[in-house]
Amino acid sequence: MPVGTRATVKTLSPRELENDINAQIILGNTYHLYLRPGIEIIAKAGGLHNFMSWQKPILTDSGGFQVMSLKGLRKITPEGVKFQSHIDGSYHFFTPEKAIDIQNKIGADIIMSFDECPPYPATRKYIEDSLNTTLDWARRGKNAHRKNEEQALFGIVQGGVFPDLRQKSAEELMKIDFPGYAIGGLAVGEPKAELLKITGFLHHILPEAKPRYLMGVGTPRDILENIARGVDMFDCVMPTRNARKGTVFTWQGKLIVKAARYKEDFSPLDENCDCYTCRNFSRAYLRHLFSVNEFLGMKLATLHNLYFYLDLVSKARKAIRENKYPEFLHSYAEKLDRNLE
Repeated sequence: MPVGTRATVKTLSPRELENDINAQIILGNTYHLYLRPGIEIIAKAGGLHNFMSWQKPILTDSGGFQVMSLKGLRKITPEGVKFQSHIDGSYHFFTPEKAIDIQNKIGADIIMSFDECPPYPATRKYIEDSLNTTLDWARRGKNAHRKNEEQALFGIVQGGVFPDLRQKSAEELMKIDFPGYAIGGLAVGEPKAELLKITGFLHHILPEAKPRYLMGVGTPRDILENIARGVDMFDCVMPTRNARKGTVFTWQGKLIVKAARYKEDFSPLDENCDCYTCRNFSRAYLRHLFSVNEFLGMKLATLHNLYFYLDLVSKARKAIRENKYPEFLHSYAEKLDRNLE
C-alpha cells in the first residue's frame, strides 16, 4: 500500500497512482493530518477522498506510532497520551475515543485502533504493562466506533518479541472481534530473525478468514518472507523515500541510479519492468536528472519503485493461486536482496 502521509504520495498525482501504477489503496497519517491541515478542514471538504481527489480505498493509522515516537514530547497515561506538536510545540491529548473520532471524520475505509508502540529493546515488564494499556484502548476504541459500519476498524497486535505476550494480545483482540488485525511493534530495531519469528508464530493464531496487516514493512524480500508467514497487507515509505534519494528496486536487486557509472548506460532501470519509466527512459537520463537536481528524477524513480512493489505482490498472488509460492520465494528472495554495483 503506497504511503500518502500528508494526503499525498510524494511526487505523484492520484491520476498517476491509478493509471500508471494501478494502486488500489493508499495510506494517510492521522497524526500529521490532525496537525495540518486539521480535521475540520478535511471534514468540510467531504472527507479525505474528496480533499485529495482519490476515490479508491484509504487506510489511516491511529497516530499512535507517531505520538509514541515523540519521546520527550509526550506523556502516556491510562486515559490517553498528552503530547506536544513537533511543528509548534502546542499541546494535544489523544484518547482511544478521540483517535476513532478523528479517523471517522477523515472518512478512511480502514482505520486503526489507538495503541502504544513500545520501543526496542524494552523490558518484559514494560512490554506487558504497555500491552495491557493497548488492550484497554482497543476495547474503548471499538465501543466508540460501534455505530459506524462503513469503516473497518482493525485491532493491533502488540507484545514485543515475547511470543506469549503476542499470543495474549491476539487472543484478547479476537474476543473483541475486529474485521482485521494489524501486527504492530515490529520493524522498530529488532533483528530480522525476531520479526520473522513473531509473524510466523502469529500465523497459527490469527484467524485465516480475516486480513493480517504487518505495519511498516519493508524491503521486497521482507514482503515475500512475510507473505510466506500469512501476512496479507503491507505498507512502507521505503519505495518512495529511497526513490527520492536515487535508489530503485529491480528484479536483480537494488540499484543506485544516481551513481556516476550510469552516466552512459542507456538501458532501462530494469529490463523486466513494464512501468512508464522503464518503457521510456534510460539509467543515463535518470542519473542526469539526479545530478542536476531535477524534480522529474524523483518522480520517475518513485513511479518505478511503486510499480515494482505492486508488480511483486501481484506475481506473489499469482504464485499462491498456482500453488507455486515456495518456488517463487526461492527464485527471487536472494536476488531482490542484492545491492547492484
